[in-house]
Amino acid sequence: MLQIKRLWPFSILPILSIVSLGALSVGCKLADAAAPPPTAQSAPFATPPVLAGAPDVATLVAKVNPSVVNITAVHDVKAPRIPIPFDSDTFGGIFQGRAPRERDSTVRQRALGTGFIVDNSGHVATNAHVVEGANRVRVRLADEREFEAKVIGRDPRLDLAVLELQGAKDLPVASLGSSGEIRVGQYVVAIGNPFGLGHTVTMGIVSAKGRTIGAGAYDDFIQTDASINPGNSGGPLFNLQGQVVGINTAINPEGRGIGFAIPVDALKEVLPQLLTTGHVARGRLGVLIQHIDPTLATALGLDHAKGALVGEVEPGGPGDKAGLRSGDVILEVDKDAVDDAHELPRIVARHAPGAKVAIKILRDKSTQTVNATLDPLKDEPTDEAAGSTAPTSAKATPGAYGLVLGNASGGGAQVQRVQPGGAADELLAPGDVILEVNHQPVANTSDAIKALQAAPKGSVLIKLRREGTTTYVGIDRK
Repeated sequence: MLQIKRLWPFSILPILSIVSLGALSVGCKLADAAAPPPTAQSAPFATPPVLAGAPDVATLVAKVNPSVVNITAVHDVKAPRIPIPFDSDTFGGIFQGRAPRERDSTVRQRALGTGFIVDNSGHVATNAHVVEGANRVRVRLADEREFEAKVIGRDPRLDLAVLELQGAKDLPVASLGSSGEIRVGQYVVAIGNPFGLGHTVTMGIVSAKGRTIGAGAYDDFIQTDASINPGNSGGPLFNLQGQVVGINTAINPEGRGIGFAIPVDALKEVLPQLLTTGHVARGRLGVLIQHIDPTLATALGLDHAKGALVGEVEPGGPGDKAGLRSGDVILEVDKDAVDDAHELPRIVARHAPGAKVAIKILRDKSTQTVNATLDPLKDEPTDEAAGSTAPTSAKATPGAYGLVLGNASGGGAQVQRVQPGGAADELLAPGDVILEVNHQPVANTSDAIKALQAAPKGSVLIKLRREGTTTYVGIDRK
């Protein structure tokens, strides 16, 4: 599984060693002796011409660098309690046998990050984790001006925050571009504060778009090989027109040249709410969904893998009231196509609570449309595992499925063993509870075996419960 690391705070340490003066002076003398005197034809330090088709990065950086800021977030952290030997009357404490007291100690830590100015009112965009829990935030501009900053808006789900500079005037503003228009392979430039080295410029290309890295339900990252490091968090990713197309956020700690940026279109969607209310209100549908692979697509009657498969519907939620069922495939929301399950939460979240949306679904291999009114999205409790499903009456499945099943407590057939090399190998696992086979309910082991035996050759759709969550798998029966 891909491990992703947020660009977390760090301590500033000396990282540059100074070249010895003796060696430096010798090198200078040798260079002076060998160098020819300057002539009118070859002026020293002449700027070489920019080749046709080559990006003029220096001019670009000179234009956009003033809008990039360095951020220092100060955190007061309680250190482990420090024991004091005895009361102030030390000898009295010794002779009276009193226990040592403890004293609280506070340690001040500094987190470094990056941001960029988004308007003339002094608002700065950055990552939420840069200023998380900060007692004080200071911002330094490229012209060395420093300002106290107040966090006025946070969106933890997208890891975005907006700061307001106190008393700032005459500010250079970054231009926000369109992340939807960028193409894989095009040049991008990152400017940030890696390891405290402010306004460091790196260049690379867009390596991929729409990356899912396990950061949350709204994963949709731009991957780039422009070098980013701790301290780059919240910094801008520019296109060659000098427009911000992404906000640098995460790296793969095991990789080299693998960084991830939040698309700027996501910032533009939530920025008005962050500026006015300090938080983002989103709609929710109240369904659990899963990805559809080619085998599942065939079993569901799709011409190719697309959409989001509904695993569970929250009782009384918007989806339940709209008539959505487990096993439905959501294909569109208000005519926005759902090409992959990862897209559905983002599409729904673009709508405000109370919004009415038309949802196109595939049910029993035919399409229909239902209408839902979205609820407000709130922090949801962690799903609890289902109760005990101790199996009884173990039986083997017919043919090439390679399963040994037993009755599950509460209904269904629990998988006890999966034969290596069988049709269900790597798809089902011991502990899974089969609930349906090709939309036929399974109450016990006998039901499961009959349904599997009667299933036609090809893809068999199985609904199961795994670790407390309902999911679907497709098994090819040869």
